[in-house]
Amino acid sequence: MGKARRGFQRFAVLLFCLILTADGVAGSGPSIKFGVCDWTLGKSGSPEAFALAKKLGFDGVQVSLLPQGDSLVFVDNTKRAAFLDAAGKRGQAIASFALGILNDVPLKNDPRAERWLGEAIGICRDTGVKVILVPFFGKGDLRNDSAGVDACVAALRRLAPNAERAGVVLALESYLSADELLKILDRVGSPSVQIYYDVANSQAAGLDIAREIPLLGKRIAEIHAKDTKDLYGKGSMDFPLVRKAMEEIGYGGWFVVEGTKLPLGLEPSLRYDLDYLKTIFRKSEEDR
Repeated sequence: MGKARRGFQRFAVLLFCLILTADGVAGSGPSIKFGVCDWTLGKSGSPEAFALAKKLGFDGVQVSLLPQGDSLVFVDNTKRAAFLDAAGKRGQAIASFALGILNDVPLKNDPRAERWLGEAIGICRDTGVKVILVPFFGKGDLRNDSAGVDACVAALRRLAPNAERAGVVLALESYLSADELLKILDRVGSPSVQIYYDVANSQAAGLDIAREIPLLGKRIAEIHAKDTKDLYGKGSMDFPLVRKAMEEIGYGGWFVVEGTKLPLGLEPSLRYDLDYLKTIFRKSEEDR
């Protein structure tokens, strides 16, 4: 694939991001763009996710970076082009990439994880996507694992210079508290290592969202919307409180739906959740 084609693809993705950013929230607050995880759509690693996200009314998709053999699928320019073309045809943005495989291949003890993160940084550089979700669940859980934290800090320090040069953020998602996460960020010492905040993770860990979000502040790169009990507005998540905390830190990025309860079926449930979020986060200036 020639340099001109790669340049066009990168420009296309950036253009869609700029269009969506300009569209934003009515009124005086920072704009919120609504994305959805491709795995929530049942389309992990598939370009078909963009068509379904568009149909449901989302602004973009969080795309899974999947391994194929020793490397990530998107290292192949042809396969990467299929995703960018699918996004372009539907007017959808790639909100961020996610390396969910790290829950089974942990950064703390498997060298493949660091190699794949390095590849992911290059993929972001070539596509214009700015955020990589780096999860720490399952086998990668860091709770009560000081040795695992030390190993991850060391790996992130090695990766951070390349991420900084590429203008890419490695966004850590876990069950750890804001206090614990800030200690990790301070030890790594790079603006390219930040937090992927998930409201339901904090709730499940018994943490106070109204404290956690302001404490993390500008070190939050992106946020997952989630309710593990029911449809949004009917379950246990207080989204008006979430909105207030997000406004407190001036957050104006992606709010990515990671639905775990789909009682009406996939499409009706996600439409319901998105419509509910819009009533909370896209109010007019008079309602603010």
